[in-house]
Amino acid sequence: MVTAATARMLTRYNQWANRLIFDAVAALPDGEATRERASLFKNIVHTLNHNYVIDRIWQAHLEGRAHGYSARNTPDHPPLAELWKKQQEIDGWYIAWSDRLTDDSLDEKVNFSLIGGNAGVMTRGQILLHIINHTTYHRGFVADLFYQVPARPPTTDLPVYVREAAGA
Repeated sequence: MVTAATARMLTRYNQWANRLIFDAVAALPDGEATRERASLFKNIVHTLNHNYVIDRIWQAHLEGRAHGYSARNTPDHPPLAELWKKQQEIDGWYIAWSDRLTDDSLDEKVNFSLIGGNAGVMTRGQILLHIINHTTYHRGFVADLFYQVPARPPTTDLPVYVREAAGA
């Protein structure tokens, strides 16, 4: 079971890790973030865009509304600075959402339809775990693409966040 305190920590961790990765991508040499690479999403920014789209889809599921997406990514992506602004907004939404949660509300079931049309049911806590796990997984894609630049990606591991948050 996910607790409300864990939910708040996870949304803040996700915001922190996203900031580190976006800052590192912005610091890459010109053209590297959008250079086509051997990867599922073809470049670094489009991979980050996929995370944003998925965050928006699950936000809609949590709010009980249609999300308007017909795929798990858009055909193109906005410029990095614009995507970063959008990512900050959705990260802020998830933090505000987690701040309103209770242990009981995390156990509430949410019905949804996946992009492919399959119906699903998960608790709010399970959805949050999926969102954090999904974003972490694809930040790993981005980290791998850094080595193709070549560049060193930032360390976005949860223990690093916990240590830094405790020191703040």
